[in-house]
Amino acid sequence: MKRIEVLKTYKLYIGGKFPRTESGRYYQPEGKGGKKLGNLCQSSRKDFRNAVVAARSALASWAPRDPFNRSQILYRIAEMLEGRSAQFEDELQRQGASPAAARKEVEAAIDRCIYYAGWCDKYQQTFSSVNPVASAHFNFSVYEPMGVIAAIAPEKSSLLGLLGTVLPIIAGGNSCVVLTSESKPLCAITLAEVLATSDLPGGVVNLLTGNRDELLPVISTHMDVNAVVASDLTDAQKFSLREQSTSNLKRVILSKEDPAKSESPYPILATQELKTTWHPIESSIAGGSAY
Repeated sequence: MKRIEVLKTYKLYIGGKFPRTESGRYYQPEGKGGKKLGNLCQSSRKDFRNAVVAARSALASWAPRDPFNRSQILYRIAEMLEGRSAQFEDELQRQGASPAAARKEVEAAIDRCIYYAGWCDKYQQTFSSVNPVASAHFNFSVYEPMGVIAAIAPEKSSLLGLLGTVLPIIAGGNSCVVLTSESKPLCAITLAEVLATSDLPGGVVNLLTGNRDELLPVISTHMDVNAVVASDLTDAQKFSLREQSTSNLKRVILSKEDPAKSESPYPILATQELKTTWHPIESSIAGGSAY
């Protein structure tokens, strides 16, 4: 008698835990040869709300954390990816990639973690400034994280595009809720298992699976999301996102670069606020005496 294959039911990743979708809905994306990849949660408005609550809670400890420690944690993610590289390669091949392409993408994903781990404690030194002013003041401009960022991962890149979207956000001290690729979600679920065991505090990264068209209005109108990051939306989706995000004046960051291909520190700055501080100079210093 032919054995019935048991499809794995994948869960969400919210607040460092793996809950099922509260909607009870699942979908079955197809991989190479039309073979079903598994049962994936069809996230709902309530799932997104729960994820934002978890992200906001985690932000309080993640944003003020020492940048060097954030760097260590991103490096740890790279170590964990390296240890499970065979699993990621297998999943990429199940989703249609060739063995060579899968290996190349996993290696690039590991390197991308190292790259942003290096920037965690360097972007402030590189891009902050001491500004010239015409009064007796020091004037500094420094970067601060925006807060809770909703991110929409690229549809075509299951692993590298997802990491290229998430890493700049958390390297700068933000927390995030990420909608993964709908058609290629397997690597995102495995990445959640990596994140859960890589010293990253629960809630800093929350991963949801589901339908982009259904969740985009939920994301753009949520009042406790500070910014939305995306790179491969259609013109209609961009217009809708911009229009609905005015409800709480959240930033809309639409990158023209494919996060799976580009490697740059500027995506870190895209989710930062620039804070300028004026500090009075002692009259004795301004007068050039005493010191």
